[in-house]
This record gives sequence, structure tokens and C-alpha cells, in this order.
Amino acid sequence: MVTARFAPSPTGFLHVGNVRTALLNYLACRKRGGTFILRLDDTDQERCRPEFVDAIKEDLEWLGLHWDRVERQSDRRDRYDAAIAGLREVGLVYDCYETEDELKSKRQLQRKSGLPPKYDRASLRLSDDERRRLQSERPSYYRFMLDDERVEWVDGVQGPVSVSAGSLSDPVLVRADGRVLYTLSSVVDDVEMGISDVVRGSDHLTNTAMQIQLMRKLGAKPPRFAHHSLLIGRDGGPLAKRLGALSIREMRSRGIEPIVLLSMLAYLGTSKPVEIRASLEELGEDFDIGHFSAVPTRFSEADLAALNSKHLAALPFKSVETRVAEMGIPEAVAERFWLAVRGNVSGVEDAVAWWDICMGRFEPNVDGEDREFVDAAMAILPNPPFGDRTWADWTEEVSRATGRRGRGLYMPLRKALTGRSKGPEMAKIMPFLRSGCSMKAGA
Repeated sequence: MVTARFAPSPTGFLHVGNVRTALLNYLACRKRGGTFILRLDDTDQERCRPEFVDAIKEDLEWLGLHWDRVERQSDRRDRYDAAIAGLREVGLVYDCYETEDELKSKRQLQRKSGLPPKYDRASLRLSDDERRRLQSERPSYYRFMLDDERVEWVDGVQGPVSVSAGSLSDPVLVRADGRVLYTLSSVVDDVEMGISDVVRGSDHLTNTAMQIQLMRKLGAKPPRFAHHSLLIGRDGGPLAKRLGALSIREMRSRGIEPIVLLSMLAYLGTSKPVEIRASLEELGEDFDIGHFSAVPTRFSEADLAALNSKHLAALPFKSVETRVAEMGIPEAVAERFWLAVRGNVSGVEDAVAWWDICMGRFEPNVDGEDREFVDAAMAILPNPPFGDRTWADWTEEVSRATGRRGRGLYMPLRKALTGRSKGPEMAKIMPFLRSGCSMKAGA
């Protein structure tokens, strides 16, 4: 039985990097009929906020990444305490007393000496008197004692991985303020929840080596791991600087369709071209974690926007019928109107702006040198309602009357009737134009 999880920290909004991890776990799980768990890493009570929990759930629902159950790490402190107690009994967890400043000084000295910044296990060499003195001055924090061995596994993306645990610092499991850290909470949860597959970013490779050791000490078999590449910007730089603009909330506000984003993230980092699928089920049919590359993967907002526009331009009315109705566009003309404007919207909701234009709710745009020409053209414009031939017949008559042709003929009329220099074919939008300020553009 496959069991996977997505474990975000509710300290902010989801961004594309988070969602890529969520999607790959979801597809790996659903393809084999497994259980998908939303596990909230909310042990940091200072930074975790209820509104971010709600936002995470809302964004996942919008994307269609539905979970089977929710777990909160803040509800499981007793399980972490029990694990710590068991490890302490066998001498695998020990108390440490250094402050962050003291640890920072140690790391600086090690670097100056050409040594790796690794914890020196000084707390294990304290005398009883020294330990009692420190205990009276400050709270301790807990570290897990790593075995000096090579930790090896076959990664679903990276292939064979071998990490020397002896080169790593003993990881901190519980801070001096009592907060349980990721290394411990994730391991205990993965073990007790029966997580069989873990898909996460390649920045967790070192964590994985530590966690495999910890799992084995707890008497558990590690799950299958797959560490996908990290997303980078189009310029090759870190994506982290753009996370505000790349939040799922921001993308929703810009009109990005869920299936477009999911399709892009499902193919980025593979040798296959990005192809928009009709559903998550179709994405799952084509999914194989082994197809993903281990090298950093470029993510382009421009490419996403272009893909979204391409998708919208082909989107049938049935897919947007409810949303178009909510804009107040009459049912009798809604389908024909959508088909006329869909190639010129960045998001479905942009259609309402074109409806406002059709209803005359806009400011005409007439250049000074074109005002006399526009006045003359408006004088011979027939009264609405307009038909499919109105634009062609009218512009032909205007051309004969004024001598204008090409761009000099069409652009001033487009701007006068819509207020914009770009948009749907005028022949298609003309039947929806109504009398009002748009018809008085030359007045």
C-alpha cells in the first residue's frame, strides 16, 4: 500500500516550489491507489498562523490536490517525547548547552583552520560539575548521535546515493526552548503513519541520511526516497527571491488556470515537452518519478503565462459557463461572446472587461490627428444592433469616403470603439457593441 504525504509549514502562502512537491507526491500516490496525507508542520508556534493553514487548504483544493486526511504535528508532541525518551535510554540522544553565539564561534574557528563546520561533541566531555553548573545557568537542547558510517540508498531521481554520516554534525532534535525540529518530527511521523514514499527537494539529501539512521535506530524500515531538482529562475538564479510573486494566491489573481500550472509542474525537469492535460488523472497516467532530472530546473513566469493564454484560447464554453454567468453576461449571448474574446484574455475573469467595453463602459481613445477621420466614420456607422458583416461593410464604406486603408483605417476605429489598440477580431466583437459612449467616440 502506497502512502505519501505533503508536509508544508503554515508560516506563509504556498508557492510553485511547494506545489511541485505536493503534486509529485500526489501523482506518485494516486497512480498506485494509495493514501495522500496533508501533514501540517506546525511545531513552530511563533511563526505558524491559522490563516496560513486555511490558505494552504484553500490553494490545494483549488488545484484539485485533495487529501485523504489531515495531520497536525502540534497534536503529536507526546509521540516525539516518547521517541526522545527511548533514544535517551540507549544513549543515542544527549544534552548540549552551547548558545547559538558559542556554536557560531566554533564554526568560524573550524573554517579558519580548514576544517568542516561540524559539532565537536564537547557536551559529551563535560565533567559532572561542569554539567551541573551549565544546567543551573541555561536549558539544554538535544542532539542525536550519528554513527560514523556511509548511509546509502537508491534514490528515485538521484539514483544511487552515498552520504558519509561521519562528516555531518549530530543533528539537533529539540531546541532549548522545547521546540521539536524537523529531523525528529518528520521521522516519527513517517514511521508511525506508514509513509512508504517520500518525494521532496534535493536540498533534503543530507537530512535524508540523518533520518535514515534515526529511523533504523527506532526499529523502522526507511521509505522509498526521491529527491527532485530545485526550481530556479529563467536567469539561472534562485527562485526564492521571487516567491511572493510566485505564490499560488498571486497566480490565481492573475487568472492562471489550475490545470495549466499543474501540467507545467508535472513536466518541468523531464525530457518531455510541457503538454496541457485535461485532468489530474491524465497527468497521473503519464507520470513516472524516474523521468525527472536531478539537475536544477528552470521555471519561467512568461512561459506559464503563454501556456495559460494558449489554453484559454482553446477553452470550450462548457468549461467556463458558470464563471461567465457570474459576470452578468446574458445567457443568450454568453457562449458566442466567450468564443469571440477567449483568445484575448489572460484569465477567464478578464472577459468581463470586454463585456464592459461592449456595454459602452469605457473611455474612447482617439488621437488628435485622427479625430476628424473618426467623426466622419461615426457619421456613417449604422445604428445597432450590429451583425457579422457590420465591421467589414462599414470599414469598406469608410475607406471609400476617406481614402484610408490598412492600419490607418482600422486602428483608429478599433481604438474609438473599444478604447484599446489590441483585442478580439472586430468583426467578432462588433455584434456585441451597444449604443453609449462607445458609439460617441468621435463626438
